[in-house]
Amino acid sequence: MKVNDRPVESLIPYVNNSRTHSDEQVVQIAASIKEFGWTNPILTDGENGVIAGHGRLLAARQLGYKTVPCIELSHLSEVQKKAYILADNKLAENAGWSMDILALELHGLNSGGFDLGLLGFSADELTEIMFEPNFEPGTEDDQGRLDKKTPVVCPKCSHEFTP
Repeated sequence: MKVNDRPVESLIPYVNNSRTHSDEQVVQIAASIKEFGWTNPILTDGENGVIAGHGRLLAARQLGYKTVPCIELSHLSEVQKKAYILADNKLAENAGWSMDILALELHGLNSGGFDLGLLGFSADELTEIMFEPNFEPGTEDDQGRLDKKTPVVCPKCSHEFTP
């Protein structure tokens, strides 16, 4: 498998792509690319058609990238290409979360000073995950009644978090 840089303007989004990307999500993808670098190439067919990575392509355009890394999947038949466009998105959606492990990871990142806003979770989701009852935030009155504008202290790691 070979990764090649291709000009952004040469890539052709799939006209029947049923996956949508809101402006907010494209901003999140762009922020992720800026923080972590380009970690997931765009998948193309043999004619610069995008198979997977439509959101990353939109983010690259927003960031002003001239080229992006691509992997060409020219071996796919037309039917396989159309099927993979759907499967690539749906199979990722079918995964779940271990909420206990997710909460521990979020607390660890928060303790390390990482900007949790770069992870794609909303402030409400972060608050719910990080301060659910199994983390015993002090009293019953504290649970679920967080003032969204006031920083709170994480009960497990003692670091401040602003929901």
